[in-house]
Amino acid sequence: MNGFVPPRSALSIRLPRSDRSLETFRLSAPRDFPQRLSGALNRVAFSATHVVADPLAAADPWLDAAVDWDRTIAYREYLWDLGLGVAEAMDTAQRGMGLDWPTSLELIRRSVSAARARGGALIFSGAGTDHLAPDAARGIDDVIRAYEEQIEAVEAAGGRIILMASRALARVARTADDYISVYGRILDQVREPVIIHWLGDMFDPALAGYWGSADFDASMETAVAIINDHAAKIDGVKISLLDKDKEIAMRRRLAKGVRMYTGDDFNYAELIAGDEQGYSDALLGIFDAIAPAASAALTRLAAGDEAAFNDILAPTVPLSRHIFRAPTRFYKTGVVFMAYLNGHQDHFTMVGGQQSARSILHLAEIFRLADAAGLLRDPETAVARMRTVLATHGVEG
Repeated sequence: MNGFVPPRSALSIRLPRSDRSLETFRLSAPRDFPQRLSGALNRVAFSATHVVADPLAAADPWLDAAVDWDRTIAYREYLWDLGLGVAEAMDTAQRGMGLDWPTSLELIRRSVSAARARGGALIFSGAGTDHLAPDAARGIDDVIRAYEEQIEAVEAAGGRIILMASRALARVARTADDYISVYGRILDQVREPVIIHWLGDMFDPALAGYWGSADFDASMETAVAIINDHAAKIDGVKISLLDKDKEIAMRRRLAKGVRMYTGDDFNYAELIAGDEQGYSDALLGIFDAIAPAASAALTRLAAGDEAAFNDILAPTVPLSRHIFRAPTRFYKTGVVFMAYLNGHQDHFTMVGGQQSARSILHLAEIFRLADAAGLLRDPETAVARMRTVLATHGVEG
């Protein structure tokens, strides 16, 4: 924002409270975050990235995924400008919650092409089994074939793989040995090292008991054994469990050269900063919403200024914890809402109609917390757009 502060009249809005009253809320000036990478990074940092829906498509939102391709790719360009990598076609892109496999593959092809045009911007893409309905899988051979089909398609597009957790595998696997068999078969075939994704059931209830057990310690034993036995084929593991102690415990057991990518949208700052025994790199959905702050903080960390790193990220943590509050799988609504408030898209519409997944009280709190973190880059625009959303809910802002 280069220090621009709008007139005070533009910085006031009436926001609803849980008791149905309206609060007159005054915005602060935004923080002056850089809009391009301002220095080298010493962490690998991916943003799992949302898609921009096409609100004027003649499609049924609950059934069809209509994507605004130009705005979707433009958002990835914005993230690359900030020095962040793109984790494509993941759950932040509503994979399995509005975005089907054919549309995901088209998204991957377009994004990989855009990355190549920039001279190789960092991008990995999700390959899973979501074209196979979980109840259509009869055994692990069906799951293996489904993984192979998607991996072949992503590799044919020139993409690197994030091996996504499989709902079908969670359904048909009977023991940890089934996971060992499936992952072993797949990892033996991939062309380049992959990122393994362990997505907790708070993000997707269909993944409960992944790795063959409802007990975390047993699940981690299986996951670590698979990863370390195939370390040459694994770039890293991303865990999304929202539990820093579990992540740290697993991080300390990984084979040398295997990265831990934090997916902890509650505790990312301290996990990225690390301790005397190591640190986590990042693959985070919240980086989509806080990208300028993430870029600025990581630049300061690379320069050895951990105090500035913490100063920048600390105000973003309450925002992230609110966006990812239970039911956590609806966090995508908050991510897209932030993109709308900040002018990256002209509407608050999502594939699958998921803009309705959170209440107006939830959205109003996002607005408050984004302001506290200095993340509303143009307050006049943000206020105008918040008022539009309030009006659609019958609230006079």
